Amino acid sequence: MPRTVAVVGAGPAGLVAARELLRAGLDVAVFEKSARTGGTWAYDPRADADPLGRDPAAPGAVHGSLYASLRTNLPRELMGFSDFPLAGRVFAGDARAFPGHREVLAFLDAFAEESGVAARVRLRAEVLRVRPLGQGQRERWVVAWRGEDGEVAEEVFDAVVVCNGHWTVPQVAEIRGIDNWRGKQMHSHNYRVPEPFRDQNVVVVGMGASGTDIALEVSHVAKEVHIATRYSDRLGKVGLRKNVWIHTEVDCIQDDGKIRFTDGSAVAADSILYCTGYHYHFPFLDLDGLAIDDNRVGPLYNHVFPPKYAPNLSFIGLPLKTIVFQSVELESKWVAAVLSGRSTLPGEEDMMAAVREHYRQMEEAGRPKRHTHVIMPNWEEHLNWLADQVGEPRLEAARLEMLEKAFWCAWSMDEGYRDRWEQEDDSGTSSL
Repeated sequence: MPRTVAVVGAGPAGLVAARELLRAGLDVAVFEKSARTGGTWAYDPRADADPLGRDPAAPGAVHGSLYASLRTNLPRELMGFSDFPLAGRVFAGDARAFPGHREVLAFLDAFAEESGVAARVRLRAEVLRVRPLGQGQRERWVVAWRGEDGEVAEEVFDAVVVCNGHWTVPQVAEIRGIDNWRGKQMHSHNYRVPEPFRDQNVVVVGMGASGTDIALEVSHVAKEVHIATRYSDRLGKVGLRKNVWIHTEVDCIQDDGKIRFTDGSAVAADSILYCTGYHYHFPFLDLDGLAIDDNRVGPLYNHVFPPKYAPNLSFIGLPLKTIVFQSVELESKWVAAVLSGRSTLPGEEDMMAAVREHYRQMEEAGRPKRHTHVIMPNWEEHLNWLADQVGEPRLEAARLEMLEKAFWCAWSMDEGYRDRWEQEDDSGTSSL
């Protein structure tokens, strides 16, 4: 009888995990809380009643964090799976090099159908609790879940693969004096269109890919946009933009209501828009020896297996700032190989030693704990390590060049880079 595996979540990670588990001869059930597959790529025009979205358990809380105009920040060539590419095919009429979210969702729908995974997905099935079957037991797992009818059921599985994503629970910067702020605050989780910021002075906190995108979009309707960031060395007015400035990070809200930056400058603003990322959040897990500390999920062996509960509990899709679809596919192949017995893991102590070494290297390099799952700039090393575990080809140099170029373009403050990508590509990578 095949081993049974519960997959939590039917976004890109859950779908490709289920595909690999099925290929390995395992019996798979995918639990998806929402009414459709696609995870974060399923656009929802609604927003939370709380513009900061702090409580994901609030009645009517919105899962999705996409804004209406969102396009991928990686080209099609880096968005598909190895034997089911997004490049060279059009799924929703959007053939652009950097397609919009509807194209990616249509791609995922087609992948789920053609791989046979769609038939294994239970929609409107919310996982409430995942626990080992018995004390000190890690070979069988109880999954409690609530169906559309509100009834709660429990099932026992041989393994659980957690793929519930991490783009739902906002991380909001703590600003000194914010209790005295009388303006509007919003997290990008609840940003959909720029119109609410028309004729306003807006402070955007954070300058990642989405922060840059949103700041530039808002600048078309706002009076002024001021981007606060802890990392940029490009301070002052942005190029040809008449109304966008980059500042150091926010220091506090002054007594006069102005927002002061750490360089001592201050601006009057109507709104603060936080583009400050998200928390990892697993409300259904309550396990001794597994914790989230300053957005470090751990201990995890190479971001996937908790040594204490390996191999029958695993996580797919935690790494950030990498080739995400390739990363989750390789992680899925690794988990499937281990659960089917085709591959083995080191012992618990050896895995823990590897985790401690990773933490030591981070500390030595001065990297904050919250960046534990940020792969950049070690893209090549990480993806090649995963590929080696499952006998897949290593990362091609051209794909790495394409990834690096895409990341630098995303932070260039050039709104049109996506549409000039192929015309101006002098790296020779766009033909992959």
